[in-house]
Amino acid sequence: RMISALVLFGSGLATGLVAQTLSDSPQRKEQKRADLTGAPGMEVIASTGEYKPGDSIELHIHHGIEAAYVVQGATVQAPGKDATMLPTGASLLNLRDVKHGGFKVVGDTPLKLFTVHIVDKGKPLYDYSK
Repeated sequence: RMISALVLFGSGLATGLVAQTLSDSPQRKEQKRADLTGAPGMEVIASTGEYKPGDSIELHIHHGIEAAYVVQGATVQAPGKDATMLPTGASLLNLRDVKHGGFKVVGDTPLKLFTVHIVDKGKPLYDYSK
């Protein structure tokens, strides 16, 4: 019984890790995560991300707020739009359930971001919109 329980637990854990990975950005590197004091069911997640030329940030939403700081600016381009510079030092704020992203890094400089998400605990960090 103990072995069966451990196998079942391990399978559930592995499935959860795979599901989380499939809904995450592969360029995102989580730095810290903590419960949001005074707000049950919410958590704060600090991350860095590096998006190389040719990488895309797909159109997506978050179940909470995302604040980002551009550590290293880069030229980005949304489908059907002119390329534009996302400058070093810019800050971004994406509100709950508002679609954002949907662009590709173009040119020869990687885009580097520092992000802080304040989101519903237990929901995927990224929900992609096709």
